[in-house]
Amino acid sequence: MKILALLSGRRIHVSQLAREVMISRPLLYMHLKRLEAAGLVTSKMEVSDDGKAMNYFQVIPFNIHINPENISEAVKTLTIKKSGSNDAAEEKGDK
Repeated sequence: MKILALLSGRRIHVSQLAREVMISRPLLYMHLKRLEAAGLVTSKMEVSDDGKAMNYFQVIPFNIHINPENISEAVKTLTIKKSGSNDAAEEKGDK
């Protein structure tokens, strides 16, 4: 959500976005590729005046429809692990 918020209303190159989000560029690229695959952002490679390749991203207009069914499906994709936990029962809090 933070990445989408920072891209809202502007296009920005990856290095600048990584500084603003305070994560590494490889991790940011992973998130951006997922957002791009979901159709939420688009990218465009441009060459700067000094010859550097700059990858710019921007938000594609979209609507989100939230209802109980969508929330239930989204929750199934979450992975929540407690520190040091290898047991599914511990992840659910059942000890």
